[in-house]
Amino acid sequence: MVTNITTTTTSAAQALPISVSAQVGIAILTLAFVLGFPGNLFVAWSVFCKVKKRSVTCLLVLNLAMADAFVLLSAPMFLRYLGGGRGWEFGSAPCKLVHYLSNVNMYVSIYLICLMSMDRWLAVTRPFISQRMRTKRSLLFLLLGVWTVAFILALPMPFYRSVLKVQLSNNMTVVLCTPYHWQSVGHKVFQYLFETIMGCVVPFTLINTCYTSVICRLQSAMFQRKGRGTRLILMIISAFVVFWLPYHIVNIIEVVGLLQNNKSLLEAAKVARPNVTAFAYFSSAVNPILYVFAGSSHIRQAGLSFMGKLFEGTNSESRSTSTFSRSGRSSCPDESTALQSLSVKLTKPFKSKKARSDSEAGNAVEALAGVEQLQ
Repeated sequence: MVTNITTTTTSAAQALPISVSAQVGIAILTLAFVLGFPGNLFVAWSVFCKVKKRSVTCLLVLNLAMADAFVLLSAPMFLRYLGGGRGWEFGSAPCKLVHYLSNVNMYVSIYLICLMSMDRWLAVTRPFISQRMRTKRSLLFLLLGVWTVAFILALPMPFYRSVLKVQLSNNMTVVLCTPYHWQSVGHKVFQYLFETIMGCVVPFTLINTCYTSVICRLQSAMFQRKGRGTRLILMIISAFVVFWLPYHIVNIIEVVGLLQNNKSLLEAAKVARPNVTAFAYFSSAVNPILYVFAGSSHIRQAGLSFMGKLFEGTNSESRSTSTFSRSGRSSCPDESTALQSLSVKLTKPFKSKKARSDSEAGNAVEALAGVEQLQ
């Protein structure tokens, strides 16, 4: 398919002019690659080489870093595309593949965050069930499930991305890697609505439900301390919202514009989409920066191993809860007193005195396991 576009070239070499939007995209992609690719490799190295006992949170962070590093490998191709001024030079298959992998990364990232949130929720509300589920076998199945779901959910992307020849006003023809929907409103609405529902609405509903339950549980215990791991996960969630929400807002604007045949909304979405897409791409680079911020207290003592120290702290929850599971009581009198106080807040009345006593001990362990998370 050949379409006409009214533009001019800037040189006799027949190169496309670099627009302001493209310049912004180049700046964002360059910064993302320079910071994000080595940063995510450093996270992976820290987990593999500096962490002896890897918790669930640690392994989820590792998968997140690997997904981000992998998708950032496509940055040089996009930079060449935006800055080369000669259109897409890599063929149809790479055009579809790099956008497909970027879409996979979006789904992997958000559903790994969902797993982190569910892990927090189980640790606070059902600590013993959490410990029974926290096995390498279960985690491998869950991770495999997340990656499989991500690859399936991203399947529409390559079908809606194509290499098209564009004829310029001076009869020059260039090739662009661009969205293509066969001039069908239904296909556009499906793609953008599907991405927003499965990449934003569904996962964030689950995340909000988990953390609302966790917050209510901790407030009912009148225990205000927060674990480092919980704060780290909340920062990861916040970063994902900041970088991906504009992309999904543009999706909704375009869907509304298509359904109402509103040309002003469609034009606004068309202008904003390249920039919000590049902005979302930067989310793959921001997590290592968050880890540096969260682990800054370890830098002076541990040097380059500071991130390993940060992730090692996420294993304390498993140790503390398993200790209670084996012994059924705290080894410290002060902890026992604290547990008894917390159990009064959390325990529901039972018919028998024995059941009430057992419930108090169980709920006390739940409270400690939740609030001492990742300390």
